Amino acid sequence: MSALAFAPGSSTASVAVLGEALVDAYPDGTQVPGGAPFNVARWLSAFGVPTLLITRLGRDEAGAVLRAEMARMGLPLQGVQADPIQPTGQVQVLPSADPQQGHRFEIAPESAWDHIDAEAALPLLQGHAPRLVCFGSLALRHAGSRAAITRCLGATAALRVLDLNLREVPCLPALAEEALHLADWVKVNEEELQRLHDWFGAATLPALSRRFGPQRWLVTRGAQGWFTADAEGRIDAEGPAEPLLHLQDTVGAGDAFTAAVLAGQAHGWPLLRSLQAANRLAAAVCSWRGALPADLARVQALRQALGFEQAAAAPST
Repeated sequence: MSALAFAPGSSTASVAVLGEALVDAYPDGTQVPGGAPFNVARWLSAFGVPTLLITRLGRDEAGAVLRAEMARMGLPLQGVQADPIQPTGQVQVLPSADPQQGHRFEIAPESAWDHIDAEAALPLLQGHAPRLVCFGSLALRHAGSRAAITRCLGATAALRVLDLNLREVPCLPALAEEALHLADWVKVNEEELQRLHDWFGAATLPALSRRFGPQRWLVTRGAQGWFTADAEGRIDAEGPAEPLLHLQDTVGAGDAFTAAVLAGQAHGWPLLRSLQAANRLAAAVCSWRGALPADLARVQALRQALGFEQAAAAPST
């Protein structure tokens, strides 16, 4: 299949994405590219946003699969580090005992993305000069990548957006606490937000904001829709969920939501328009297996339907 070819408008702000790229392995043997930052970066590239992905892959077959996927989505490879020892990350996607939860995830304990090198990443980040930078919490589990991501975030004046993914790894509350301290905006689902309230004894969004510092919260609520609130807890935009005509797989829906918000902001959209596009994209992702469709025609159709085709193709002013 040919790669996605798309030239973004020169007026579009750039985005850097930091964290894991991996393979999601399903019980039937299917393996698809995954990892929240990787999913976000692929959608950004598809929507005409100049994107730098900083991650680390092994020199193995899974790494080759992910590099090929980057090429397919028109995502540059310069931020991808090659690890000579550790394997490319893998996550087992298994059915949850609770049908309402969709899936549970078993994450390989040691992966290349645990060892991101700050010395290699920093010159690229500074040269890219992003206006927004997105990072997740999972890549903070290992001291190596945690230190690298923290240094990268400290070296940029970009708006720092945390896509919180509370996967079951050791010391999860401590990792969440560290991630929240690094963020300007936080995207979180309703269940994860409740866990933050429980862990930190902060019963409200203003209490969380005062403790950790985020200025905006983007909260997805599944069938109940979404809302966004400022640091004082004022809800300044909200909306209902999109109807799901066919539910195949919820994996990657939250990542798509984050990506569309970032893409809209990079294109200079009002936040409400970005959030409405994010809601539509997240619903579409639930209709196929994996974070992005195998058929690029579906990506192109979504790009046009959500308005990113026109935004990226518009002449610079």
